[in-house]
Amino acid sequence: MPLVSVCPFTGETLRRFEPHSRAHVDRVLSRAHKRAAAWRQEPLRQRSQLLERIAQELRQQRERLAREVTREMGKPLSQARAEIEKCAWVCEYYAQHGPQFLAPEEVRTEARRSYVRFDPLGVVLAIMPWNFPYWQVFRFAAGAVMAGNTVVLKHAANVSMAALSIERTWRRAGAPSGLFQAVLVETEEVPRLIADPRIAAVTLTGSEQAGRAVARLAGEHLKKCVLELGGSDAFIVLADADLDRAATAAAEARTINSGQSCIAAKRIIVERAAMSRFLPAFVSAMRGMKVGDPFAPDTRIGPLARADLVENLQRQVEESQRLGARVELGGQPLPGPGFFYPPTVLTRVRPGMPAFDEELFGPVAAVISARDAADAIRLANATRYGLGAALWTRNLRRAEELAAQLDVGAVHINDVVHSDPRLPFGGVKASGYGRELGSYGIKEFTNIKSVVVGA
Repeated sequence: MPLVSVCPFTGETLRRFEPHSRAHVDRVLSRAHKRAAAWRQEPLRQRSQLLERIAQELRQQRERLAREVTREMGKPLSQARAEIEKCAWVCEYYAQHGPQFLAPEEVRTEARRSYVRFDPLGVVLAIMPWNFPYWQVFRFAAGAVMAGNTVVLKHAANVSMAALSIERTWRRAGAPSGLFQAVLVETEEVPRLIADPRIAAVTLTGSEQAGRAVARLAGEHLKKCVLELGGSDAFIVLADADLDRAATAAAEARTINSGQSCIAAKRIIVERAAMSRFLPAFVSAMRGMKVGDPFAPDTRIGPLARADLVENLQRQVEESQRLGARVELGGQPLPGPGFFYPPTVLTRVRPGMPAFDEELFGPVAAVISARDAADAIRLANATRYGLGAALWTRNLRRAEELAAQLDVGAVHINDVVHSDPRLPFGGVKASGYGRELGSYGIKEFTNIKSVVVGA
């Protein structure tokens, strides 16, 4: 069955791709496996220089690549440009700091010398999503390749244009044959890829359901696996916060990438004493988010990436309403061509509703009242997800104490949750395991090897 790229803005088919044959995929795996044996011997300086060239190529092609991303998955163009720029940044970051992160670590023991070295695992299969079609790939790949691995990318079926453009970017920057390759295959082929002995490890960014399936397969074949899955991030507003600033930030955090982000603020948990002042400001900020043509410079919310995403989001809103939630803004798909959903605010949301229990992948905010700070932390943790959380208060010492109580991979105080090449990124609970980025992420796909030199 062809892999189809559809423009979410118009609904028109952009391109159809025939899946790669098994013979083609076999050749890809053979090249990746052969290159892995050579690349692990490549000096760190040469690996760094390649990443620097990739960063330069991304910046030179930024406008063309960003426009392609906007056409294929609907991201507002300004955000697509920022995504390409961030990919260049992560390449430069690992080019500069990778050699230091991978340097052997001396450990004092009774032996003549003891140290830990970080050797690559080999070929890493990357199963990536459509919502950040460049960043999700580079967030993993820059560190993995710097560590000496090679990459085979299986991208989401609706962003095959991006998958092939990423592969071309590596090739144009001078990446040797087999270092980074994309395969266009259907999901049904993933078990065969994971089982292949030439694949050493697997990384997935995607849904909880996909994560469970990949974890089972990787476990069956005893292969290292890193999972970055869904999130239902809490945006906690305490009564002593700067409420106007928090309301504006909450609207921005909820609508990034048209609300299609794992780390978007999804559950806005507000201390009861602040609700009467916060809610009108938040609804006003959400109302001010312009929806429309993703190529227009003032558009904040573009179309969702697929028609079925609109349908599922509407189901979640309607079911939450039936259980007692109230629509303060929006709440219905927009008519006309394209897959548009307006900024929506639900109040009176509580556990047991889809708006609380499920991940809302679109510009729908669930506003939840908390009795006090302790209740806000309880509500924030009352989810199977644990990716990120934002905490807004003027009392920074108290904020850091509360941050320790949040069951998430990252807490941002008086800020929106975002990934940064310098800091580890990942979650706990049903948001997955393992880390990307920072000094921790580059070591995920290495053999952490102890070497002991006796007398």
